[in-house]
Formats: sequence, C-alpha cells, structure tokens
Amino acid sequence: MRRDILTEFYRAFVALVLLTLLTGVVYPLVVTVLSQAAFPRQANGSLVIRDRRAAGSELIGQPFSGAKYFWGRPSATTPFPYNAGSSSGSNLGPTNPDLEKAVAERIKTLRSADPSLRTPVPADLVTSSASGLDPDISPEAAEYQVSRVAHARGLSVEEVRRLVQEHVEARTWGILGEPRVNVLQLNLALDALSRKAR
Repeated sequence: MRRDILTEFYRAFVALVLLTLLTGVVYPLVVTVLSQAAFPRQANGSLVIRDRRAAGSELIGQPFSGAKYFWGRPSATTPFPYNAGSSSGSNLGPTNPDLEKAVAERIKTLRSADPSLRTPVPADLVTSSASGLDPDISPEAAEYQVSRVAHARGLSVEEVRRLVQEHVEARTWGILGEPRVNVLQLNLALDALSRKAR
C-alpha cells in the first residue's frame, strides 16, 4: 500500500516537473524566438521610434490635451488615463447619469476649444472605449478637430486635412473593423510638418 502511494507520488511529481519545463520554459522560449525572428516589431510592442527613442506604441493610446494636437478617444482607466496596466472601460450604461454628465463635460471641452465649430461631435470623442486604451479615432473625429489644430499651429486647414486623409487606415483586409486614424502617428506627422513649415 505504501509502495503504491510512493509510486503515485513519484509519477505526479515527474509529471509536474515535465509540464512545468514544457509549458513554463520550452514553450515560452520557442514562441519568443519565433516571434522575434518573424515579427520583431510587433513582438516588442509595435513601438514608434522618433529621434532614436520610443515615442509610444501604435497599439496603446496616449493623452494629448494641447490645442495643437489631435485628441484621442477618452480613457476610463485608473488611476490615470491610458494606463496600460489597468485596461478597463467605465462600465457605465447608456442611461447612467454619470455617463451623461461625463459626455456633457467632454462636449463642453471640445466646444470651448473651437467655439466656431457647431457641427455634431462624433461619438468616439466623448465616449470611452471598453479597453480605455484605443489608439485610434474615426476619420470623422479627426476631421472634427482639423480647424482647431490648424489654427493652433498656424497651418492651413487644407494642409492639416490632407495630413489626416494620408493617415486614414482602411478596414483590416477590407472587411474587418472601420476606417480609423492612429492618433500618435498623426500627431508625430503633424509635428514633422510644423518643423518643415518653419
């Protein structure tokens, strides 16, 4: 009886060690080597490099609040916006008074940033996403901000609009998702355009 228990214990221990090595060492090592060889940029976080340093990731939104930048989708992550370590939405339902208040405040902020603009505010500029980390906005949300950004930078509306159009990404494989604009890439291109204009 005792021998049977020891035999079972031995088998279980060997299985634990083998599975730990296989799933905890071998598999992660193989996946890391393959991903670094086949997709090094994506495996390292899809970082955007400017002036030999990381300006951010194409996959994670960043807070832009200055008038001369395009603003991204609001983030509900805590304790600060776009916290990649705490991805989450607000979980507020459409009839929740807190959501209505937050949307009204965001509309007020957008209207005060460009009082001359009276067109409807695109929904993705006033509602946070489920992840709180969206790096993209709709082409309509980018277009909504063109006049403010152009005025703040002393550029023509046509120049800024052309830059937005150059950064519109189509649906993935032509069918998945919606057309979108990566806010970080657009703002970096805007900075480069402003430097050229000087």
